[in-house]
Amino acid sequence: MGKALIIGCGGVAGVAIHKCCQNSEVFEEICIASRTKSKCDALKAKLDGGKTKITTAQVDADHVDELVELIRRVKPDVVLNLALPYQDLTIMEACLATRTNYVDTANYEPLDTAKFEYKWQWAYRKRFEEAGITALLGSGFDPGVTGVFSAYAVKHHFDEINYIDILDCNAGDHGYPFATNFNPEINIREVSAKGSYWEEGKWIETEPMEIKRVYDFPEIGTKDMYLLHHEELESLGINIPGIKRIRFFMTFGQSYLTHLKCLENVGMTSIKPIDFDGRKIVPLQFLKAVLPDPASLGPRTKGKTNIGCIFQGRKDGREKTYYLYNVCDHQECYREVGSQAISYTTGVPAMIGTMLVMNGKWRKPGVYNIEEFDPDPFMDALNRWGLPWQESFQPDMVE
Repeated sequence: MGKALIIGCGGVAGVAIHKCCQNSEVFEEICIASRTKSKCDALKAKLDGGKTKITTAQVDADHVDELVELIRRVKPDVVLNLALPYQDLTIMEACLATRTNYVDTANYEPLDTAKFEYKWQWAYRKRFEEAGITALLGSGFDPGVTGVFSAYAVKHHFDEINYIDILDCNAGDHGYPFATNFNPEINIREVSAKGSYWEEGKWIETEPMEIKRVYDFPEIGTKDMYLLHHEELESLGINIPGIKRIRFFMTFGQSYLTHLKCLENVGMTSIKPIDFDGRKIVPLQFLKAVLPDPASLGPRTKGKTNIGCIFQGRKDGREKTYYLYNVCDHQECYREVGSQAISYTTGVPAMIGTMLVMNGKWRKPGVYNIEEFDPDPFMDALNRWGLPWQESFQPDMVE
């Protein structure tokens, strides 16, 4: 048993905290901390009464000194960072100062630049090694489970993997003309940025939404999907042997794309501050404030997600194709934890990664991406904690 400090109290954190409480044999105690303590208190009130002891705290994750003071007071075995990606480095600094293990779900990106990559966090490797603590990067679904799927495929099905296509399909319908299924600011920055994929040791850049494919997803059907840049391409390109190309595709409906284009055309997706009534505002942050809160979408979202990886490579001298994926139902997630499936598919792996660091199965000094650990205990935990995986040995390929 151990203690976790969970920083953040949005939709993903709500799922992860529910799951920690279900897994009380590992999570004896958790502290929920956020800039808005009332949100933490409300979640504590909902979950109190079980075996897991819950406390709450207020913290501004932009400030290392506040984080250090909180970690020293709580004395957790692991800090689970479910705050904003802009705050990854301050939380890592605080973990170093207190010699505390660290887990997150998304890599760092600067507040003023829509560019996310691992170089900033990989720069901490030596310091975490010297401190004798573990940093586990990207323990969500994508990144996260997709990396575990890749490590599992290498371990059990291939001698080398040459091609990986990561397919992220959300076929949920929330009934709004336009809304995002996770933090609107992060979501819109991600999908409006230039796309890219990794091929033959280099990055090939594309215009936003330039490359479109159509795919028939198991349990969902045919959907349009578009090539995006995504952070796990960077680490998988280094850590998976034999890789020649990795791509990431995500599905979008026409209503979403039409609204996004209109918002882009009028400047509402910009991250450059503008003057408004004598003060500076960031248009995208204002847009986030007027869009539906993703945490409110749970009761009205129907349908399923399908997220997984198609692998092509060689085993025993022969060509082989293999598809690993998970299908998750929005309404089933809401009945269990009060959340839609997008938060669920990130929050469950966040709990699992934290558990594996806490119980020592995935603990070694340094900074690691999730595919660098033994995938088997994570794959077993996915089946136990609500994200069972499926496999196919004759999948349709992405052209």
